[in-house]
Amino acid sequence: MRGQANRRLVLAALASLAAAAASPALARPLDEVTSSGVLRVALYRDNAPFSDEIDGEPVGIDVDIAKNIAEAIGVKPEIRIVEASENVDGDFRLSLWRGDLAGSGLADVMLNVPSDKMLQLRNDMVFFTPPYVEQRLAIAYRKGAVEGGFQDLQDIGGKTVAVEGTSPVDALIGFANGGALRDAIRHYRGFAEAAGAFRRRETDFLAGSRAAIEAALKDDKTGEIELKDLAGSGLVKPRWELCGAVRTDSRDLAYRIGEAITAMTAGGEMKAIFAAHGATFTAPAGY
Repeated sequence: MRGQANRRLVLAALASLAAAAASPALARPLDEVTSSGVLRVALYRDNAPFSDEIDGEPVGIDVDIAKNIAEAIGVKPEIRIVEASENVDGDFRLSLWRGDLAGSGLADVMLNVPSDKMLQLRNDMVFFTPPYVEQRLAIAYRKGAVEGGFQDLQDIGGKTVAVEGTSPVDALIGFANGGALRDAIRHYRGFAEAAGAFRRRETDFLAGSRAAIEAALKDDKTGEIELKDLAGSGLVKPRWELCGAVRTDSRDLAYRIGEAITAMTAGGEMKAIFAAHGATFTAPAGY
């Protein structure tokens, strides 16, 4: 009997060791990040101009911001390009506090997170950094497409607008005027495809975030394209702020990231990063 009990103890210990080996590395507070010399940053794939991966290399606005934050902390950045899940809550779970079934290591911080109070309240395992940029929904069109210039969403009636499917601007336009503009919407798998259709003049308008539109059309030399910020409908916010998120027990890291963000904004580095990617930087409230 004693031999069987000992055998069970050994098997239990081995199982515990195997589980520990398979579990993802925990997200870390500031002192562990600095001692390791590496800041692990999770960024989204297919999220241009903020983040994407080209030929195996991460590129985009958030990539450059992450590099600047790591430099301010005194460590090297380790950029991890991740797939978006069904919602931001799932992204937090996979990248910051629980991990995936493959046992991938957790990130120390995730960028491009909507700075939303309700989102934070329902995710008690994460803590938000200060916001670093304001995002706006906008629409692009060529001069002459709308007599007198674009005024509001009613000007889309009778024309076509390219959007990324299931995006905020898709909902904004789709619900406007009781759904009267839905027939004008042309859906594309990604924003790059929507922008390509607009460039080829297959649609009259291109709608999305201002940063995405500006970056996608930065090489246009015709001078014909104009942009207009969109107003909200009550159901969809036309403006929101982006921040970072860390595990709730890594708040000191969030505070240090906030200090780096403040310095980058005040020193002009944030504006320069956006400009390098063809986008305009709009500071969040309070800056």
